Amino acid sequence: MRVHAAVYARGLRRHSTYRAALVAGALTNAVFGAINAMVLLAVFAARPEINGYDASDAVTQVFVGQALIAVTMIVNTAPSLDLAERVRGGEVATDLLRPVSLLGWWMAEDLGRATFTFLFRGVPTFCVGLLLFDVVLPGSPVQVVAVLLSAVLATVIGFALRYLCSLSGFWLLDSRGLWTASGLVAPVAAGMLLPLALFPPALADVLRYLPWASMVQIPAEILLGKDSLPGGGAFGGLALQAGWAVALLVFAAWLTGRATRRVVIQGG
Repeated sequence: MRVHAAVYARGLRRHSTYRAALVAGALTNAVFGAINAMVLLAVFAARPEINGYDASDAVTQVFVGQALIAVTMIVNTAPSLDLAERVRGGEVATDLLRPVSLLGWWMAEDLGRATFTFLFRGVPTFCVGLLLFDVVLPGSPVQVVAVLLSAVLATVIGFALRYLCSLSGFWLLDSRGLWTASGLVAPVAAGMLLPLALFPPALADVLRYLPWASMVQIPAEILLGKDSLPGGGAFGGLALQAGWAVALLVFAAWLTGRATRRVVIQGG
């Protein structure tokens, strides 16, 4: 645990050095959030309610998505985890010499990055939405805790999916094609570009149970208190997220074992 805590702190420190990029990223998220929100407001001006969503719900989900976009790294058509390049270049052999698991090391480092990004990029972005639009806020301390827990689970799921993309390099040799496909599909399936409530109900119900929805749609619906959540409430949404987090991490651990057997070190 001491090693993982040190790696987590390293992730915090490493990303705290890129302050100009942090400000630019927060500004970009706020601007794109405002543009997306105004487009949706125009849609809801013609139809005040769509599948249980009104204009405030849609705008709130826009800024939940923009607050979590850099935390979960959901929009990436290029490798967003350094492990991918280390697998492609062979430096992963050095990583395997560490006295900790490959999965645990990279998860601790990425959670450090995500914590810093959430506090200093995600929260300010959401606050911009709060200032400019009619954004919904949690109605009770219990709901605040549920929203924060949902954000943590969304981060873990995002890491697990990116870690699996990185591991694919052991078989594909170059995983950039998979990263491109994931970066195009994930924002749509997650409800980041458009709330899933605006999709045909049958399609929305299917997408809501996929892991990508647990990174944006489910946290947004927990904040909004929607009964469209799996199980009809926040507990069901959190249970779905926790299930995906556990399943993906277990699969990642198993695949790591299979992948490391493919490592060949010259002279070793």
